[in-house]
Amino acid sequence: MGKIILITGGQRSGKSRKAEEMALTMSREPVYMATAHVWDEEFRQRVEKHQRRRGPQWTNIEEERWLSRHDMTGRVVLIDCITLWLTNLFFDMQDVDKTLQTAQSEFDRFTSSDATFIFVTNEIGSGGVSDNQVQRRFTDLQGWMNQYIAERADKVILMVSGIPVVIKSEE
Repeated sequence: MGKIILITGGQRSGKSRKAEEMALTMSREPVYMATAHVWDEEFRQRVEKHQRRRGPQWTNIEEERWLSRHDMTGRVVLIDCITLWLTNLFFDMQDVDKTLQTAQSEFDRFTSSDATFIFVTNEIGSGGVSDNQVQRRFTDLQGWMNQYIAERADKVILMVSGIPVVIKSEE
C-alpha cells in the first residue's frame, strides 16, 4: 500500500522546499512530477529557479494532466502542484463538477500503486473572496480537491512562514 503526504500553505510559505527535503530523506533518487503549464516568461523563470534548486539525483517528469499514465511503483514522487494541475483540467473542461470528478478519479488511479506520494497544494481559499466569478468557482474546486486528498492522506503538513505544522499524522 502506498503512502500519501499532503503539504499545503499559502504562496511563498516554503511548501515546495519542504516537499523536496522530505523526498530526499526518503529516497536517494526521487521523482519530481511537475504539473505546470508555462504561460508566460515570469512563470518560466520561476520554474527554472525550482529546477536549478534540485540536483541531478531527481528524475523529472512534466505532466500537466494525466498523472496516472506514469507508473511510480516503488518510487518516492513529489507532485508539484495540485493547484496548477487543477488549473489545467479546469481550463479544458470549464465545469467545476466535471473537473472535480475527473481529478478525483485520476488521483485515485495514480495513488493506487505502491509508492510514496508527496503532493504540494495551495490554500487559496484562506484569503479574501474574489469579485471574479470564475476565480470563486476555481477556489471552491481547489478547496474540495484539497479536502479529498487530505482525507486520504497519511500525513498533512501546513506550512506557515517556512515552518511545518503537522495537522494530520497516522504514524
